[in-house]
Amino acid sequence: MNNNINEMYLKLGINENVLDFCNDIEDSLKERFNEFDLIAEYNQLKVIKAMQQENVSEACLSSASTGYGYNDLGRDTLEKVYARIFKTEDALVRPQITCGTHALALALFSNLRPGDELLSVSGKPYDTLEEVIGIRESVGSLKEYGISYSQVDLKPDGRFDREGIKNAINSKTKLIAIQRSKGYQTRKTLSPYDIGDIIKFIKEINEDLIVMVDNCYGEFVCYNEPSEFGADMVVGSLIKNPGGGLAPLGGYIAGTKKCVENAAYRLTSPGLGKEVGASQGVMPRFYQGLFMSPVVVNSAVKGAVFASAIYEKLGYKVVPDSKEPRYDIIQAVELGSKEAMVEFCKGIQFAAPVDSFVTPEPWAMPGYDSDVIMAAGAFVQGSSIELSADGPVKPPYAVYFQGGLTWYHAKLGIINSLQKLVDAGIVKL
Repeated sequence: MNNNINEMYLKLGINENVLDFCNDIEDSLKERFNEFDLIAEYNQLKVIKAMQQENVSEACLSSASTGYGYNDLGRDTLEKVYARIFKTEDALVRPQITCGTHALALALFSNLRPGDELLSVSGKPYDTLEEVIGIRESVGSLKEYGISYSQVDLKPDGRFDREGIKNAINSKTKLIAIQRSKGYQTRKTLSPYDIGDIIKFIKEINEDLIVMVDNCYGEFVCYNEPSEFGADMVVGSLIKNPGGGLAPLGGYIAGTKKCVENAAYRLTSPGLGKEVGASQGVMPRFYQGLFMSPVVVNSAVKGAVFASAIYEKLGYKVVPDSKEPRYDIIQAVELGSKEAMVEFCKGIQFAAPVDSFVTPEPWAMPGYDSDVIMAAGAFVQGSSIELSADGPVKPPYAVYFQGGLTWYHAKLGIINSLQKLVDAGIVKL
């Protein structure tokens, strides 16, 4: 490594043993990184093409509607761009969608009715959806509205349980939910291609079933998205992948005309739908964030694989491992103890450009059933495409690392996490 760069790492508190160990790992990943660069290039071209086809103009960027937000050119054009990128009939992309959980709740509430059943075929959903569904009692849940819930777990090898799904589908089943990413589980992330295969299987049983894919953390990681393989809705957050670290808030639902229309009526009001919803000056950041997203996601993927390779080498269980295909930006590392989780997260926090002096501690975060530790020093609060690490403080004490607006920042964060573990005597090199 260049001596000047080495010196900078040393000034940032990294010792030579840790740096040498990590540099050797990085050198072994060059071929994989080249593969990720090709995916990023393809997705960058895909985004540019969609923007050109929809005639994105300077007027779209200066769109800053207030009040009702009628005839907002920037907002309406952006939704057409999203529909092109995801190859769907329509899209809803709004700052009024507060987060990924809100986007998913919106998709569910708008397309389910009392007496219907929601069936998850990828096992237990992400923790914050438990209260939305009513698995954990909460005011205003689907359960309160008479919407029942059932789930089919994935097989031990991470594959869909086709026989279980076939047996679970009944006359009340209306919407099938698939969570692409692992959430707070140490299972494999589902690929768009495997999701496509199971969607085909589901539609052969009943073509009228709505299939919704929680696409959070997966956008632009692969050449294709689940919506290209029959998903009726793909749902995500703009402070994750597609916002490129620039979107300050917002979420999206891309899918069939009917599903998106239902979501719009739920978001605003029956009779109003997509016609209202002021953009309030965020369009430049939404557009530029989307433009930057493929490159930013590429940095996050490289950081995830770097983390996987380092902790795999040290003997920890990592999901996925450093050689497996990548389908999202999240890297799970089972650290085996609360102490190790805390030190790992301290390292990530210490690498942040914002709040690097803060010490992360486990706390009872709303929406979770155990204490959660979170490390993040983000320009946008809660932005998971920025460098962060978190996890529920309970066995197997797995920490989930994601993000990094640049590869170099992701790299520093991971090196710092190892340095903290070494300093605490938990890891010996």
